[in-house]
Amino acid sequence: MSITEVVGSQARLTAADIYNSAVASWAIAAAWEVGVLDEIHKAGAVQADELAVRLGLDPVAARGMYQALAAVEVITRDGDTVRQGPLFAEVNQYRSYFHWLSRGCSGLYTEMPTVLKRANRVGSFYQRDAAAISYACRELSTFSFDPAFWTAMERIPFSFSVVADLGCGSGERLIQIVRKYPGTRGLGIDIAPAAVEMTLAEAERNGFADRITAVRADARGLEPHPSYEEVEVLTCFMMGHDFWPREDAIERLSTLRELFPRVRRFLLGDATRTVGYADRDVPLFNLGFESAHDLMGQYIPTIDEWHGVFAETGWKLVGEEAITSPAASVVFELE
Repeated sequence: MSITEVVGSQARLTAADIYNSAVASWAIAAAWEVGVLDEIHKAGAVQADELAVRLGLDPVAARGMYQALAAVEVITRDGDTVRQGPLFAEVNQYRSYFHWLSRGCSGLYTEMPTVLKRANRVGSFYQRDAAAISYACRELSTFSFDPAFWTAMERIPFSFSVVADLGCGSGERLIQIVRKYPGTRGLGIDIAPAAVEMTLAEAERNGFADRITAVRADARGLEPHPSYEEVEVLTCFMMGHDFWPREDAIERLSTLRELFPRVRRFLLGDATRTVGYADRDVPLFNLGFESAHDLMGQYIPTIDEWHGVFAETGWKLVGEEAITSPAASVVFELE
């Protein structure tokens, strides 16, 4: 019997559910990063200790990870045999969400008691792992933003040779673009040194070191640069909310038009604040995304609030692709 209690016809969470789920979130992120989820996905069933040794893990330590996964029905255990559980397919599909939360934002949530106090909210008052966030977002984009992004890319009615990506993360989007469009060049822009290093390393690993470069800069306060003047297509994913609140968004989006004078299409994709959901019904990822940014003091606009700023910035909304997961996500096509 599940530890979830049944009251009348309604299932009710218990303290054990909450506690075990918290541990399992860490275990899911780890199981993906060390390769365990991929092995279980391929084989269906594995021998726990043998798999741990094969992946270079300590078998005893790995048992704690397996137990946490089993506690929330991601896997089932029968002696040393581990099999896919009832929730394995769904969790494996969305494993990057758990990694984003448990690895990328661990420092932020660990320090929540400190971050909550107004007296401490000055300067660099929180920590997140930019490399871990980039790692998670690379896969996250494949099932969320990428389909909508490529639909928008294919609607661009002109040829182009230079693309820039604001908040380039791992550089995966630029790599995909230069691979699909021979002769194009890519420029990555990111505030995090780890993300810039990852973009350059991934570009070299994929054979595009001569076509992709990256620079460290804050997209919220860019300074003029000669390379910006060549860009014809501008992309920005999972960081558009950093331009807000509203007055700042108007100023920053207007400045982008000045700094990138040749840009004819701007693809802006982001998760927005959900509206209309009961607290118990908030979809997967959105609670983490919204609460993390609330802790950081970063405003998350709704889709309607985005619509309300474009006309004031000189950008014209010519298309829009809705995304179902994360909920309330969208790709705006601007010119």
